[in-house]
Amino acid sequence: MTRFDRRALIRLLGASGASLAAGGLSSPLFAWDRPPPYNIEENPTFAGSPYTLGVASGDPSSDGFVIWTRLAPRPMEPHGGMILKQFPVRWEVSADESFRNIVRKGTAMAWPELGHSVHVEVDGLEAYRPYWYRFICGNEESPVGRSHTFPAAGAAMDRVRFAVAGCQCYHDGYFTAWRRIAEEPADFVFHYGDYIYEGVGADIRLAGNEPPAGNVIDEIYSLEDYRRRYALYKSDPDLQAAHAALPFFVSFDDHEIDNNWAASIDENEMPADVFALRRSVGFQAYYEHMPLRRSSLPRDGHIQMFRGARFGNLMNAYVLDTRQYRSNQAYFDLRSPQGPDVYATDRTMLGDRQEKWLFDGLAASDTRWNLIAQQVLLLNLVGKGPQDTEKVASMDQWAGYLHSRRRLLDHIDRHRPGNVVTVSGDAHLHFAGDLIQDNGDGKVISSEFSATSITSGRDGTPDEGYLKGAKDQNPQLKAIVNQRGYTMCEVTPQTWHADMKVLDKVSTPGGTLSTFASFDIEHGKPGLQRA
Repeated sequence: MTRFDRRALIRLLGASGASLAAGGLSSPLFAWDRPPPYNIEENPTFAGSPYTLGVASGDPSSDGFVIWTRLAPRPMEPHGGMILKQFPVRWEVSADESFRNIVRKGTAMAWPELGHSVHVEVDGLEAYRPYWYRFICGNEESPVGRSHTFPAAGAAMDRVRFAVAGCQCYHDGYFTAWRRIAEEPADFVFHYGDYIYEGVGADIRLAGNEPPAGNVIDEIYSLEDYRRRYALYKSDPDLQAAHAALPFFVSFDDHEIDNNWAASIDENEMPADVFALRRSVGFQAYYEHMPLRRSSLPRDGHIQMFRGARFGNLMNAYVLDTRQYRSNQAYFDLRSPQGPDVYATDRTMLGDRQEKWLFDGLAASDTRWNLIAQQVLLLNLVGKGPQDTEKVASMDQWAGYLHSRRRLLDHIDRHRPGNVVTVSGDAHLHFAGDLIQDNGDGKVISSEFSATSITSGRDGTPDEGYLKGAKDQNPQLKAIVNQRGYTMCEVTPQTWHADMKVLDKVSTPGGTLSTFASFDIEHGKPGLQRA
């Protein structure tokens, strides 16, 4: 690549002085259709691998997917240990693991403005088949990742398999569940959020899983703070293995920015214009570290995250954003009785534009099943504990937004009875339950599987009294358990099957995986059945 030479410009100006003096501005010197290359590191060299944060793919379609990496040879240092120049990064996609049959290749630029992350939207691929990809910068080659395209829109499909996971607090335990997900024969992963935790934590002392010595997790605020936090999490080998094995659909919940934030309001209700600064750098760092399309590049303090995907004739998926458009939580974000604010018709979970997009999509859907993939419990779970004088519910979940919840369930009941299933997370417990209207007659409209955490909550502290009480007071709740893990779904034309996977421990490496409970939903017959 030719470096633009300032001295050459001066010589050219001198040589063409007569023409310029005569007004001859049509000189080839001024005929560029774009600026010359700027601040590019033409011959990159690294003391070690720049791919310390691994590789990933995401947002698969029938003809492609996004591939991602970030150059960060020393990820916990400012700028990931990179000099502040643009770095050209070659990429290759192959039809075979040995890269004998490269079907797509090109060069992308790793810009310092985006933390030297690389997002390539690969298209023109064959439907429903695996592909392998890698990156090359200078003489350094990345690990190989594997992705998979979706089937064509009208293709008749006999099954789709996917994992639902999230809530991965680094200092709460080992990411063993991600290693197990990497080993699953799945088509994709839905990450429901809480990829990082922004708050104060503990000095990290997990043997074999340690960042640089003395790293104490403090509350994060700046772009560099968020980048370091993502670098810490993405350095984990089990998480890297899952990203390298399967394409992800990602969405954030609250901890990617601040606990329980809602639209322009943070947990502590700081001035909105002050919180907007923190939210904007949180959005940027999130985009920099996720395999997202250019359509999700943050713009003007907003990031576009609700989006859809189609798996042949079998399933439409609707990935929601339940943070950016919601009204502020009622009653100070706490567990509270469902007072008048919970029912208020001027409060929303999704916002008008996203709700219309979802409702229009469900109404027009012609697939056998429909997946709503979102962040927080749609189940309306209420209960009275030993210290409560009346029944309470979480104000951060759909139980705190009953007008929006009623609208959604009513729309499903009228337009797609018996073929909509919701998956979610956030609560650090496995839940499986049927969805009924809070003001209805008990009719089952749909069902939900809410996946437990990867590590948040540590090994879990089984409280049989609490778990039994939750089920006794909520007969629509069919299973609940306080252990770490994930949910695996297998969908066929006739049946939606889900396994609630749990680990016996995350406090030490290599926890044992088992299935706590399994459920089936028969097409056209809303309601969970024990498998």
